[in-house]
Amino acid sequence: MSERYVLGLREVDETRVAVVGGKGAHLGALARIDGVRVPAGFCVTTDAFRRVLAEAPSIDDRLDQLSRLNPDDREAIRTLSADIRRTIEGAPLPHDVAAAITRALAELGEEAAYAVRSSATAEDLPTASFAGQQDTYLNVVGATAILRHVSRCWASLFTERAVTYRQRNGIDHRAVHMAVVVQEMVFPQAAGVLFTADPVTSNRKVASVEASFGLGEALVSGLVNADAYRVRDGEIVDRAIATKRLAVHALPAGGTQEQAIDPERQDQPALTDAQVVRLVQLGRRIEAHFGHPQDIEWCLVDDGFQVVQSRPITTLFPIPETGDGENHVYLSVGHQQMMTDAMKPLGLSMWQLTALAPMQAAGGRLFVDATRHLASPASRAGFLEMAGRGDPLTRDALETVIERGFIPSGPDPAPSRTPAGGAPAPIETDPAIVTDLIESSQASVAALQRDIGTTSGPALFDFLLAAFDEHKRLLRDPRSMQVIMAGMEATWWLNDQLQAWLGEKNAADTLTLSAPHNITSEMGLALLDVADVIRPHPEVVAFLQEAEDESFLAELAKLPGGPEARDAIGAYLDRYGMRCVGEIDITRPRWSERPSTLVPVILDNVRNFEPGASRRRFEQGRQEAAKKEKDVLERLRALPDGQRKAEETKRMIDRVRTFIGYREYPKYAIVSRYFVYKRALLSEAEGLVRAGVLRATEDIFYLTFAELHDVVRTHQADHQLIQRRKDTFRWHQTLTPPRVLTSEGEGIAGAYRRDGVPAGALVGLPVSGGIVEGRARVILDLAEADLEPGDILVTPYTDPSWSPLFVAVDGLVTEVGGLMTHGAVIAREYGLPAVVGVEGATKLIQDGQRIRVHGTDGYVEILG
Repeated sequence: MSERYVLGLREVDETRVAVVGGKGAHLGALARIDGVRVPAGFCVTTDAFRRVLAEAPSIDDRLDQLSRLNPDDREAIRTLSADIRRTIEGAPLPHDVAAAITRALAELGEEAAYAVRSSATAEDLPTASFAGQQDTYLNVVGATAILRHVSRCWASLFTERAVTYRQRNGIDHRAVHMAVVVQEMVFPQAAGVLFTADPVTSNRKVASVEASFGLGEALVSGLVNADAYRVRDGEIVDRAIATKRLAVHALPAGGTQEQAIDPERQDQPALTDAQVVRLVQLGRRIEAHFGHPQDIEWCLVDDGFQVVQSRPITTLFPIPETGDGENHVYLSVGHQQMMTDAMKPLGLSMWQLTALAPMQAAGGRLFVDATRHLASPASRAGFLEMAGRGDPLTRDALETVIERGFIPSGPDPAPSRTPAGGAPAPIETDPAIVTDLIESSQASVAALQRDIGTTSGPALFDFLLAAFDEHKRLLRDPRSMQVIMAGMEATWWLNDQLQAWLGEKNAADTLTLSAPHNITSEMGLALLDVADVIRPHPEVVAFLQEAEDESFLAELAKLPGGPEARDAIGAYLDRYGMRCVGEIDITRPRWSERPSTLVPVILDNVRNFEPGASRRRFEQGRQEAAKKEKDVLERLRALPDGQRKAEETKRMIDRVRTFIGYREYPKYAIVSRYFVYKRALLSEAEGLVRAGVLRATEDIFYLTFAELHDVVRTHQADHQLIQRRKDTFRWHQTLTPPRVLTSEGEGIAGAYRRDGVPAGALVGLPVSGGIVEGRARVILDLAEADLEPGDILVTPYTDPSWSPLFVAVDGLVTEVGGLMTHGAVIAREYGLPAVVGVEGATKLIQDGQRIRVHGTDGYVEILG
């Protein structure tokens, strides 16, 4: 097909992004919607851009150089991107390209004024808006000036900010091409932006309008304060009329100029109320066409609206789909599981298939619909009590939703095995129960490992579905639920009663130190034992300091002491190698698959600890707990009715020490089974790659379990679907999931309602008592650990895989967490003062700052 260098706006739509870019495709689609007016114009296609690039000298070499630069090397990016821009702007336009543009101008009117606007192929997409990354030129007059500005738009693909944006989002510079939109200039009385979803709250039912006099450039560039409106269901629910001292207007000879607004007009609204409502109705029509909330730029001309741009709002968190039109409230599973990162499709579907509660996916995360429990007066109080015990922010957010009347009262939910807010009947202290549960789980995993090796192909998926039933059976074991609840209830009882009787806050923190059967705390201590094996061998230590890939274990055997080091790490991986950060996502690389992740932690342990630290730490914790128990019981006996209080407390202490460690075991059992499932699925993927069905084994991560089953059965894969899923996953990674999400799209964070916190302190949830002061180490990746004695770990969340770091720090601060989540349990096990649920901690606390963690009262002071 011959190249076309110019296409009219009405010749294109959303399917032509590769030819006219995101902006051009959206404008073409807008021009086709009944009742939507778009200024006339045309697109200079990406064919023209590619032609110019192909004829420009040495562009190819410089693009190679650009792709190799570090996104943080701003100076190098600035220099090289400026060089590329100069080359493109200076390149002569091929005669036939220039002729096509001037012909299109002649048809519209050469003497008219035009807006010349960049339109990249990776722009205005549902997953990435690239807003403001390239350039727009207004009121350009004359063919010569328009041709010059087309070249400038092409060059703007390589502004420093556009280059950096692509590099940070993993987008190949060669994969993005630039078209240019040339449109008749509009000279409006007023202009502005319309968001069809509230950009602050993300509520999809509320539209937001900003308006100012003159061209919208004044508003977009921040020159003026705009009138602001919020509209819901056809009514203005909020308005703020700004004092508007400046407007941007077009000049007759071309270009624009700032002009002062007459004083008597400065406080007049730029739009009437009726115009605001009409504008939102127009926006809803556009939103319905594209199927996504839109960010729309509009102009008011003679009481009619013209739309000059519409792009998806990519910062909104998606809403789980129900299709019933009813109000729903969703709780984030990730905040309960300590994994708020985006998950890939296989990870989402595997967790859904093996979880006990129905879950819905949105934004790469999982949510549980809590609507029925909140609608029922009978279950609501217990549900809120349970939520508040774990995370006060979640409870506060839910209470906010209830107070608004968002959920009408409804019938009681059907009874379940473990009703929300209600615990199973307490069980007496019997260590044999925990031992039996652990042995039963181990036997089940061993049987799974043995039997899964005998099946493959489509039969593997039938086997796995049966394995998932066994998986859920183990999780549902009423004894397991009783043990978990008994430990948690005993912890709460001790904290509540000992504060009431003795004035002690969080007394259970010390009483649970070094509790038995805690697989997660044992995992952290076991890595100290690995360090003991390595420490006496300096050549092994030096080798590990330089180890960068996964071949290091095989290389270790060649060094003095290497075989012992290799065996110690291997034994650790045999027991704990199925773990990793974000382990609820089966697609995440496990420690056994990427053992180099553990090397920095091992080296920290070698440097920071003396031999035998593991046994000493465990024994020290056990003795502190015993001493605390003795002290508490003696003080209780001295109180009125003290003997009864002491006997009740002793029973609860025994119960918590017997049962609280098991709280960590079901998660360990889950990820143990997950690793077996994963290895079987990867084996199938390797066969599909050999057969040419898939391009890479990791492609299966972007398919659901059912879709992967179909690929194995049919030996056919949709590569375009896989690529779309990869793009979508990158978008999901940029989103922050809310604790509580409504079906209107509003994310509700909740707030702490607490007095007595010093001004400027960061408030969180106290989960492990004590006060500690030290250097903050803000660590986002376990593999980048570099800790010294006395450090305080600050991180977004800690799932069990982070526990090896806990032995090397003196305190913990996280952005996500609850009283009984893994990080809190292990912090108490190790006696670390800890505050969790500190919103924005990793941004508000700088790495290396000195901080004080108040683990008893739940706040963090930044000391400098």
